[in-house]
Amino acid sequence: MPVPVVFSWSGGKDSATALHILLRNPDYEVVSLLTTVTEGYERISMHGVRNELLRRQAESIGLPVEEVRIPPQCPNSIYEARMAEAVSRFRDRGVLHFAFGDIFLEDLRAYREQKLLRANMTALFPIWKVDTHVLAARFVKDGFRAIAVCVDPGTLDKSFAGRELDVSFFRDLPPTVDPCGENGEFHTFVFDGPIFRAAIPVQVGQVVERDSFVFCDLLPAT
Repeated sequence: MPVPVVFSWSGGKDSATALHILLRNPDYEVVSLLTTVTEGYERISMHGVRNELLRRQAESIGLPVEEVRIPPQCPNSIYEARMAEAVSRFRDRGVLHFAFGDIFLEDLRAYREQKLLRANMTALFPIWKVDTHVLAARFVKDGFRAIAVCVDPGTLDKSFAGRELDVSFFRDLPPTVDPCGENGEFHTFVFDGPIFRAAIPVQVGQVVERDSFVFCDLLPAT
């Protein structure tokens, strides 16, 4: 019997790549996505993508999505408490594995493993230590499509916000920027690719600067 897994889903390219690997692995069965959503804004935390688009992603993938709702400027204590509640609900259903799209941030991996270990659960990292240049090339080759929805202007020009992640996007990245934005240089929303039954129609909206980041608002299209 395949091992049931919850996938920590951000809506972005690394999540999509890691989920793609898991969905093709007969040893695992992904039973749900899990995403943090900021209350009031009704958007994916950090990435700023509208909740409606998150739900459209989940529908097209064919998986339920568990939303962990947190307040704006969420204190870590509240974040951890609400995540622990979600973890407990899955554990009670017999789901003992959580998967993540992390690549090389050792401290983040250790944090996740430590928290799950306390709940007698196991963390999985399908793309851990894979070269990010390889991952970026694979992302395009596999037919995924995404848009940069959040940019750190301290590391990457704000003109990248709203751009699609095609060959030219990766070619234009400065050499100091990780191709997968693993250091927080940019975040993305995936709207098409092999994990989706159909593309999620979106259109680029307003670009705004808030909380030291540049956000491109994506609007659901018909």
